[in-house]
Amino acid sequence: MLRTLILTTAIASALALPTTGFAAGSDDNAKPKKTETTQNCLNVRQWDPEQNAYVRFSQPVNGVWDAKIGKCVRPDKTSYLDADELYKAVRELAYAGRYNEANTVLDQMPDQAEDRVLTYRGFTARKTGQLELANVFYQQAIDANPDNILARSYMGQGKVVEGDTVAAMIQLREIQERGGAGTWAEASLRDAIETGTTYNY
Repeated sequence: MLRTLILTTAIASALALPTTGFAAGSDDNAKPKKTETTQNCLNVRQWDPEQNAYVRFSQPVNGVWDAKIGKCVRPDKTSYLDADELYKAVRELAYAGRYNEANTVLDQMPDQAEDRVLTYRGFTARKTGQLELANVFYQQAIDANPDNILARSYMGQGKVVEGDTVAAMIQLREIQERGGAGTWAEASLRDAIETGTTYNY
């Protein structure tokens, strides 16, 4: 009884902290913008920059739009693109529910140990029902960068899915204590705890 009261008080305390709006200059609160990548690049025909020619797949795959050449590039041949552009493509593909292609683009990122790569590995694993694997990736991301509040938010949302509100609250507290009050990471996790609904971006 006492433990339940303490936990309830702790949860209420964390949820009662004021929000100040999303962090200035941050676009983490915005849904990924639709680009040619998800609007026009789901096709059996994709550009292969190594062959300098189009190749055909047996079924549609979602390529990545390269604005410089005006073509949809096959997702497993995108390593020449800027890492930030690849990351944007990963977010867009994941939001569209195209997790296989999102993971393929993640494979092209130059630093596989980078915490944002690990964060989205966890995200795609969670969205495909692999909660245990997702937690492994989230923990690796947090170990690499303890201030990665997005990884903490995603991990917390996964805990909500698992029904572990206490673990979700621990991550919410960590986000708040690491300067994340008022950010999308905090707001989305707070909302997930309150409503049970998680986010797909």
